[in-house]
Amino acid sequence: MTGPGTPLVAANDLARHFDVSRPLLNRLLDGIPRQILRAVDGVSFGIRKGETLSLVGESGCGKSTVARLVVGLYRPSRGSVVFDGTDMAQLGSRAEAERVRRRFQMIFQDPYASLNPRWRVGRIVAEPIVVHGILSDPGAIRARVDELLVQVGLSPADREKFPHEFSGGQRQRISIARALSSNPEFLVCDEPTSALDVSVQAQILNLMKDLQRQLGLTYLFISHNLAVVYYISDRVGVMYLGRLVEVGDVRTIFGQPQHPYTRMLLDAIPDLEMSGRPRTPVAGEVPNPIDPPTGCTFHPRCPLATDRCRREAPVSRPAPTGAMVACHAVEEGRLPPR
Repeated sequence: MTGPGTPLVAANDLARHFDVSRPLLNRLLDGIPRQILRAVDGVSFGIRKGETLSLVGESGCGKSTVARLVVGLYRPSRGSVVFDGTDMAQLGSRAEAERVRRRFQMIFQDPYASLNPRWRVGRIVAEPIVVHGILSDPGAIRARVDELLVQVGLSPADREKFPHEFSGGQRQRISIARALSSNPEFLVCDEPTSALDVSVQAQILNLMKDLQRQLGLTYLFISHNLAVVYYISDRVGVMYLGRLVEVGDVRTIFGQPQHPYTRMLLDAIPDLEMSGRPRTPVAGEVPNPIDPPTGCTFHPRCPLATDRCRREAPVSRPAPTGAMVACHAVEEGRLPPR
């Protein structure tokens, strides 16, 4: 069991590589080597019980791949995921695996695609209850479904409807009810509000925060929306090209960002306070992950890059703010004031 300072979920040197090579015969004829896409390349973090850790970064940085690795939809190429002291790769029997896996669930990005259009809502929400054998009596299952629908702000009568009869925000509420039906402790949320209108996003985020307080839930939250991340998170991890470049408390990351990439992301947010502070929008493009730059992969876009940055990959170290930062400029004290 986890203690006060022990992570409920921990990723240790987590990596996932995809072979995107052309067929063998084509490679032999053209003299082309295999091509490996390093979608996630050595990510480590811990999430304590009741906490929300958000992963943020540009599209293609590996956030969603991390989410799928954590819930077991992908097998890691390297490293491990440990849930409440159990290495997920070392689970023995099928029964043992099911007992652990019912303790976490995933909420997907698109509520239009993640719900079976041919099933009524009652069956959708009840599916994890039936699959995990939590309840067997039809009356008890129906009562539990009604309770879950009310808990997410819907009506018990909605169980008889089909997904197409609901708006996007209501469908995401159904997805949340389904995720909660197996009584999980940990939810992986893969951009759960990105397909919704801004006003509906706020409603779903408030619902998720309320449920976290009521049920003691732990969240891994994936997003590219910094405003959403600031509102929902306790801690934030900034990803770039498959690696974490900065991890820290949400107020530290937003108030005293250290890594140049984190600063660039925050400078891209409109300055509504009109502070007059000079701002540098994110420049350049994300390099090809099949052929990443040597050394620090951010160096082609970094205004502080030196020969060491081009030659040597940085190691994550504690910064003066308390965040963990992988940056030679921070380590050497070359970071300009903000």
